[in-house]
Amino acid sequence: MRHVTNKLAALAVTSLMASVALADGSGSIADTRTIGYVTTDLHWAFHQTQDVDKDCPEGLAGYGPRETFKELYPNGGPVEKTQLARESLKFFPTDKPMQFPYIFSKERIGVGVNLDGKVGPNDFVSATGEQGIDNALQKVLACNAQFRRPEGQLQLFGNKFVRTSTWNRTLIEITNVDSLTRSDNVAVTIYRGRDPVLLDATGEGVAPGGTQRVDMRWGKPIIQHLKGKIVDGVLTTEPIKAGIYPWAIYNDVPTLLNWRDMRLKLTLTPERANGLIAGYMDVESYYTWLIAWSTHHLSYGRLDPAEFYWALRKMADAYPNEKGEMTAISSALTLDMVQAFITHPDADEQKLSDAKH
Repeated sequence: MRHVTNKLAALAVTSLMASVALADGSGSIADTRTIGYVTTDLHWAFHQTQDVDKDCPEGLAGYGPRETFKELYPNGGPVEKTQLARESLKFFPTDKPMQFPYIFSKERIGVGVNLDGKVGPNDFVSATGEQGIDNALQKVLACNAQFRRPEGQLQLFGNKFVRTSTWNRTLIEITNVDSLTRSDNVAVTIYRGRDPVLLDATGEGVAPGGTQRVDMRWGKPIIQHLKGKIVDGVLTTEPIKAGIYPWAIYNDVPTLLNWRDMRLKLTLTPERANGLIAGYMDVESYYTWLIAWSTHHLSYGRLDPAEFYWALRKMADAYPNEKGEMTAISSALTLDMVQAFITHPDADEQKLSDAKH
């Protein structure tokens, strides 16, 4: 046991030295050809200004759980046929069709990437003029108060869990790095970390340079390998057919987002990585993620889960099933990370971990 403790202490010292070297731009990457990052922030990506009336001239989505309940049951009634009936629809939304109008965003400026390599009539244009941006999820989210910054409840508290939930301790490790400016052939691996993030002096931000031990037991299911390149300081990866990214948004409920054709696009520095996860989000996976958030909290942003499910289905634009119904929706997440020194367990540590579990 003392052997393992001493080894962890040595790793902490090594981590500090490595992170300082990375932060000041010295030769650590050149020596190891490796850099790691830990997730600090996640937000669903869509174009938003501070002018709600301009973004959403029809207003924000107005039918949340309270509003739908009041309209459906103006005179109340037995709990079984009112409250419980509506709450059960949260978990079985296909039991009834869409019953209330939903406000979809009509904004043409979008955030995301060109997933299919085409420019279509329903695609967005980025703020910098890039054509063919695929992000149908933006149409569902951009006029829903739950997701708008800064006051949206889900985007605010869901993001707080990224830093505090052990389930959300997601890492990326980039190897075969020639430099953070240009590397023609890098390998990117997604891991789950075991350690708290290193907070800065404010207690709110996350500082670069912390240590993250890779979870090779409970984190094995999320280990994924991607190929990519770095050009002008931007990492882009080739899509993987089936990707996952952990994001618990309520009391560590262990939720996974399931992507089709998932890829990363991140601007890299020695201290941080900022950019996007993009792909086609499986609709059922997204809905499972959403309803981890309690009905009580969904009410704050007037988001009725069953109605929201049908809005997702209406805008889904990829991967048709045998009935021709689209099962996935083009989407993107903004991803913010800070540099972390990632350590892998040696044989002795792995045996000790396995013995404990």
